[in-house]
Amino acid sequence: HRRDHYRKRFRTTVGAMRVSVAFVATAAAANVTPTQKVVELLQGMAQKAEAEKDAEIKDHFKYVTFCEDTATAKQRAIDVGNKKIEQLKAEIATETSTSEKLGGEIEELDGEISQAEQEMQAATELRAQEKNDYMVQDQDYAESLDAMDRAIIELKKMDHSTAQAEMLLQKAAAHTKMVSAGEWVQVWRVLSQSKKTGLLQDSGAPEVAAYNSHMGGIIEMLEDMKDKISEEKAQLNTEEANRGHSYELSMIDLSDKVEFDKQIRGEKASARASANKAAAEADGELSETTAVRDEDVQFLADHNAECKKNSEEFEMRQETRAEEVKALGKAIEILSSDSVSGNSAKYRLVQTGTSFIQRKSSSGLRGPKQQRLFDFLQSAAARLDSRNLGVVAAQLASKSGGDPMAKVKQMISDLIERLEKQASEEAEHHGWCNKQMHDNKLTREELQSSVEQLQAKIDELAASIAKLGEDVAGLENEIKELNDARSKATAQREEEHKENTATIQDAKEAQAAVQKALEVLKGFYDKAASAEGGYSGQQSESTGVLGMLEVIASDFARLESETTADEEAASTAYNKFMLESGGCGYHKGAEVCGSIADKTDLIKKKTKLSKKQSSEKHKTEKDLQDTQGELAAAQETHDKLQPACVTPDVSVEERVQKREEEIESLQQALEILEG
Repeated sequence: HRRDHYRKRFRTTVGAMRVSVAFVATAAAANVTPTQKVVELLQGMAQKAEAEKDAEIKDHFKYVTFCEDTATAKQRAIDVGNKKIEQLKAEIATETSTSEKLGGEIEELDGEISQAEQEMQAATELRAQEKNDYMVQDQDYAESLDAMDRAIIELKKMDHSTAQAEMLLQKAAAHTKMVSAGEWVQVWRVLSQSKKTGLLQDSGAPEVAAYNSHMGGIIEMLEDMKDKISEEKAQLNTEEANRGHSYELSMIDLSDKVEFDKQIRGEKASARASANKAAAEADGELSETTAVRDEDVQFLADHNAECKKNSEEFEMRQETRAEEVKALGKAIEILSSDSVSGNSAKYRLVQTGTSFIQRKSSSGLRGPKQQRLFDFLQSAAARLDSRNLGVVAAQLASKSGGDPMAKVKQMISDLIERLEKQASEEAEHHGWCNKQMHDNKLTREELQSSVEQLQAKIDELAASIAKLGEDVAGLENEIKELNDARSKATAQREEEHKENTATIQDAKEAQAAVQKALEVLKGFYDKAASAEGGYSGQQSESTGVLGMLEVIASDFARLESETTADEEAASTAYNKFMLESGGCGYHKGAEVCGSIADKTDLIKKKTKLSKKQSSEKHKTEKDLQDTQGELAAAQETHDKLQPACVTPDVSVEERVQKREEEIESLQQALEILEG
């Protein structure tokens, strides 16, 4: 492809040179040599090629900037996506761990609740059994005591019949535990002896003295046994009460535990549901974020591949354009040299009409091909101001032995190789410089933008801190004014309360006095109205007086009522003002916070926010200082790159163009040699 390109460019150049021959006649008339016309033609071609090359470089630079900016933005989006993916994975792991932990705690609580409920059921069943046993035993004790009471009564009867007493005592002995078997044996022995001695008979009456002596001992023994049974019954009742109390306490504890555990379980279940929901939401967001990140990764890969392909094609086109510019430059250099232009003027080719090739042929060149090559090399050497092309032309015209064409061919090949090597090294250095300068520019612009953003943030924080300070000062002044108003209102309320209390007391005393006066006057005039003697008092006047007193009494009552209402209204208004303007307090069982508390709380919040913003401002100032240092370092790097990458006298493009023109001219010379 590149060989075809070179052939095409060579044909174009040769065609242009052929066209220049047409200008010979015109040039002769204008006293301009054909060489000068060819140089002008080649210069126009070189300018056009250089302009197209530069335009493509500018367009490609914009394209590279677009590629880099797009890749940077997309990579930043990928980095953000990766960071978010890690955060979501961590969140999912945290919420899942929390859910599993809560699940285990809920299982433990379920076990504790179940165990407590089982304990409650077992305790209830045991308590029911104990209660039943108690009822049976208590009934037995009651029957035993009743039997002993009846036995004692039977023994005390004068008929001394023992059959009923023995039966009752046997019944009592079957139910009691606190009376020992020995004591019962002693009772039976006494009864048996009494029967044997005739003291106790089923019929007949023993002697009273002997009877009383023996029965007194038996009854006393029975009374003691009865006391012991009563004590046993009382102990049974106490134990039953204790068991009941213990059961109630145990049930309260277990019920409280179950209720508390169920409440905690509900809270944990709610928290677990929230954790599961958060994990599910994070998992869904993770899937979406991962899909978007993967799309960005694929886009970036495709984008980079396309940019790389276009850049490679650009480099190939630039190489071709550079070779074209070099060839044109070399040709111009050759044609503009003294060997061509000087000789054209020297031999006055235009005036005589004799071609330069013909004159050189007569000067010793061996054929038209050599003459043609010689003319091309001299023209290119003059046009490009190329010493290399001039040396080749001189070698071609040399009359030294051997084959001068072979030497020229080898010399041209060596020159092309050396020039291409120089071009490659300079292109590599130029590419490195472009990348370094471009990267440094982006770094400086990014750091400069960061500096401006950080400075703007510092200014914003400073303004916010100042505003917060003004707000706090204003709130403190408002609190002072409220406290002054509260103190003044308290003083006024105390004075007003004192006056109202005195007024109410005076009104009550006045009402009592007026009422007493009314009672006295009414009592008198009512009595006087039926008095004998012809004088019933000043009945007509009394009516007016009594009416006035009643009006006075109603006035005092109204004064008391109105003053009481005013006192209540003033007290309510005062309490409301103090509550609304003061700190936190309780009103009708509910906590209420007034303006001072609200303003104090707002002062705390604004002060806390001011401290936080001050800390953030300090950190931002530190970041600004660091960023300014980085910007200074980037600027220093830029200053160091300038001498190595920017040549003030001759631009890289000019050197590249001249070298490419030289190579192009040498390659065309080779094509001429090869026929």
